[in-house]
Amino acid sequence: MAINYFKIYTFEKLSIMNFNISDILSQLNVNQINEAFSTGKYWGSSDDTPIKPIISPVDGKLIASVKIATSENYEYVVQKAEKAFKSWKNIPAPKRGEIIREIGEALRKNKEPLGKLVSYEMGKSLQEGYGEVQEMIDITDFAVGLSRQLYGLTMHSERPQHRMYEQYHPLGIVGIISAFNFPVAVWSWNAMLAWVCGDVCIWKPSEKTPLTAIACQHIAQKVFEKHGIEEGVSNLIIGDREIGEYMTKDSRLPLISATGSTRMGKAVGAAVGARLGKSLLELGGNNAIIITENADLDMSLIGAVFGAVGTAGQRCTSTRRLIIHESVYEKFKLKLINAYKQIKIGNPLDENNHMGPLIDHDAVSLYLQSIENCKAEGGKFVVEGGKLEGENYASGCYVKPCIAEVENHFSIVQHETFAPILYLIKYADLENAIILQNGVPQGLSSAIMTTNLRESELFLSANGSDCGIANVNIGTSGAEIGGAFGGEKETGGGRESGSDSWKVYMRRQTNTINYSKTLPLAQGIKFDL
Repeated sequence: MAINYFKIYTFEKLSIMNFNISDILSQLNVNQINEAFSTGKYWGSSDDTPIKPIISPVDGKLIASVKIATSENYEYVVQKAEKAFKSWKNIPAPKRGEIIREIGEALRKNKEPLGKLVSYEMGKSLQEGYGEVQEMIDITDFAVGLSRQLYGLTMHSERPQHRMYEQYHPLGIVGIISAFNFPVAVWSWNAMLAWVCGDVCIWKPSEKTPLTAIACQHIAQKVFEKHGIEEGVSNLIIGDREIGEYMTKDSRLPLISATGSTRMGKAVGAAVGARLGKSLLELGGNNAIIITENADLDMSLIGAVFGAVGTAGQRCTSTRRLIIHESVYEKFKLKLINAYKQIKIGNPLDENNHMGPLIDHDAVSLYLQSIENCKAEGGKFVVEGGKLEGENYASGCYVKPCIAEVENHFSIVQHETFAPILYLIKYADLENAIILQNGVPQGLSSAIMTTNLRESELFLSANGSDCGIANVNIGTSGAEIGGAFGGEKETGGGRESGSDSWKVYMRRQTNTINYSKTLPLAQGIKFDL
């Protein structure tokens, strides 16, 4: 069994949308973990260890309580990870890939209960919960293929009878700090690639969504156990900000991959940089869709509405701004207003609903304050927001998606608000629209809606979008694992998931082999003795 410091302290028997949360946890074998920790088999803390209640934003009910790890627990986990790395890195990469393939199969078998748990614990729609589990499955497939493609380079030496090449070696312990909005997918993007590269991982999930993390850890660890892999390759530690600070300052963790706000990322980057470690930062987004006069407006509407209200606007790739050509502005605004009237808000486990709750009451307060700030700057709301009240919204975390007409320079527009607030901005020419699109501190995702080839090519050129992701005729939200995911500027510059993102989890080494009987020096230097 994995050595991981957390304990599920209590379970609540809750019936939600015709399923029992305890039954779901049982299907995922989380109850078995609870029993093991209750007996003290894997738990080494004292009884006064802090206990954190886990409340679902769906209905405001207690799902479980978890114990928070201490500094002693953290130290124990790191030592186990260090020991496990010594053996894991020496397993051939294709063999590591086979283990990851089996983890993917285990995720497939547990897709339904795990997707439901994601939905209930975090508050995203059930289909999005299933989709998040599918992302984990997809990245395992990618990692399996990668296990036979960790290529280096060969190059010609300027010295006779010399050979030069580059190869990649595992880094060691990879620290993963993930956010609540994608409680398991982002972990998998990092862990599957790190594992196939020969690294071991310590995962600190958001303290708001630890149960999905515990379930995933258990699923993966069962596969490691089956193959007799030493405990410590996969590690989970439930903790607050203090645990995150231990990780970022710990030189035994050569890479920290952190997902969260720009403010958090700056603190992580500074701490890791101070010890000359490596950081992979996936931070805030302030994503815009440019809708040109040549856009298919019906297609644009789908991309804009899902991008703005999907996950209740709590994606880093959520659509925050629509930059609309003046010739179609009023027509498209009317389409948006009519579409927003049809959005169904409620329990995300009901597949008839389009939007669930925000993560907690703090998020609701931030949403309400952002609306007031927008109005104070001169924003005009064409679809009013507000908190939803009533029996169906008893958790106090449900809000209305809203739309405001603004100017791009407004202070509130320049910031990322993790909520379903959509800003409308009018433009006259495409060059100006691109300036507006780029005129925010963040640089994650962007899109243009057009049927004009010249417009799309300008948007994708060096004079176009400055974001890490630039799409044509699809929205800003959603990404496939085959491409590298990440953004520029205050988004942090990191890249996860596909393409050659695997290289960040390894150290590159240049090798020169002299197979001659002399020792010629580079650049023709003479050094005769």
